[in-house]
Amino acid sequence: MSSSSFNKNIQINDFSSTPKYIQLVDAVIDGVRNSSLKQGDILPSINELSIFLDISRDTVEKGYKQLKSLGIISSTPGKGYFVAKTDVGKKLKIALFLNKLSAHKKIVYDSFVKELGEDASLDLFVYNSDISHLRRLLLNLNKQYDRYVVFPHFKEGRDQAPEVLSLLPEEKLMLLGKHIEGISDNVDCVYENYEKDIYEALEKFLEPLSRYQMIKLVFPDNSDYPKAIIKGFYKFCNQYAFDHLLVGNLAKEPIKKGECYINLAEDDLELLLEKSIKKGYKIGKDIGVISYNETALKKFILNGIATISTDFDLMGKYAAQIIKNNEKKQLEVPFYVNLRPSI
Repeated sequence: MSSSSFNKNIQINDFSSTPKYIQLVDAVIDGVRNSSLKQGDILPSINELSIFLDISRDTVEKGYKQLKSLGIISSTPGKGYFVAKTDVGKKLKIALFLNKLSAHKKIVYDSFVKELGEDASLDLFVYNSDISHLRRLLLNLNKQYDRYVVFPHFKEGRDQAPEVLSLLPEEKLMLLGKHIEGISDNVDCVYENYEKDIYEALEKFLEPLSRYQMIKLVFPDNSDYPKAIIKGFYKFCNQYAFDHLLVGNLAKEPIKKGECYINLAEDDLELLLEKSIKKGYKIGKDIGVISYNETALKKFILNGIATISTDFDLMGKYAAQIIKNNEKKQLEVPFYVNLRPSI
């Protein structure tokens, strides 16, 4: 294959969060698998490919170095780079769309990648909970994937989700986090049961919650958190006769003794602790704090922050297993609590 022919078959997606050198590695491997690249074929020079793809020389060099370490390409003085072997096993090509980068999404991502192992190559996209951005990403995909895995959380335009997701082949789509009304039940899904989860989690905190006069759920305005969390919170408070309030903007909310706060966002947890400390309130005595979603540090902050959380590690593992086993499944992810001194 000539360099010009090779160049035309190599595509770098500027919208992808996957490093460009990895995209280059995957493109060469795909070329070997589909026989457009054969053993002995000469590859473009680093300079030539850098100019053609409009990426840095360092990026191309890093990609070629990775390919050499895999034994897929080699180089000789005066000849340049060439394909060294073609016995490369087939890998599943997966596109993963995160609504945002966070500690919790990283847990899912790491677990997903670990469980897939060497059986798949993964391209990562982040659409910032913006459904219009997700639409653009889907319309600008420059290659076909075996599976498309999407976290469908949107700040606005939730009603457009079925239409946008229909841009992807139904049989290749997997949803993570939640179901979407209007999407076929045949679509694979690893989901949280938000209403049931928060209700049952708060039931496990009944005794310590009884010490507080008011429970407040801090649910940020214009956020991408599922409204089912609010329904579960109201259901619990009404069932057990707790005075309760929904708080949309914690910055404007006065912090009072005898109240327990359930925080969804990490920024709100930080703000709540800061405001409470300034007032001289003792966490776990004057006010209660429950944080949504466990992170490694919460067990250490102020002797421990109580959490209610999805098992994000298991979410990633479930998703990978469904793909590896070529199954059709809808799996609910377990929810758990950590009772700590903050409540």
